[in-house]
Amino acid sequence: MFTGIIEEIGLVTEIRQDGGNVHFTIQSNLSNELKIDQSVAHNGCCLTVVELSPDQHTVTAIHETLQKTNLGSWKVGSKINLERCMSLNGRLDGHIVQGHVDGLARCVAITDENGSWRYRFSYESSFVTVEKGSITINGTSLTVVDSEDQSFAVCIIPYTYEHTNFHTLVVGDEVNLEFDIIGKYVARLMNR
Repeated sequence: MFTGIIEEIGLVTEIRQDGGNVHFTIQSNLSNELKIDQSVAHNGCCLTVVELSPDQHTVTAIHETLQKTNLGSWKVGSKINLERCMSLNGRLDGHIVQGHVDGLARCVAITDENGSWRYRFSYESSFVTVEKGSITINGTSLTVVDSEDQSFAVCIIPYTYEHTNFHTLVVGDEVNLEFDIIGKYVARLMNR
């Protein structure tokens, strides 16, 4: 379980194909604090650490993960949002995030709002966003500010812009989405 508060931006340094799996090696300041078998959110996707070196760690993505997330578009040099799993004795600064990507969204607009940025995303899913509700984009816990049918916007403050990979996004990029877990359960109960 995660909180959606990004700890570090990692850099993809190597990508290795192994049958239907892909091994990604990520360089980060967190790598030297990790251990083999630890769960780490990479752009919001929970992946297991399988190899370590002093400033790098390697994770493996299976075919299913590559199909349902933006991991398949990563290249050497891609910047990745990283978060270690939540500590039960810590604060929940963001919201409850599972690290299970529900689907992809496409960035359709970026508006400079004189000190912050508004990003609009469109998506194809049965899930819905809720005005002022929580959404996770590339692992970042954010608040929905403008919810429409299969479209929503979030506002990004300068700190978040600089300390996540939002500063690398351009119109047309795909991002990983995880909808609010409480909202998903409520919607499922309502549909019964």
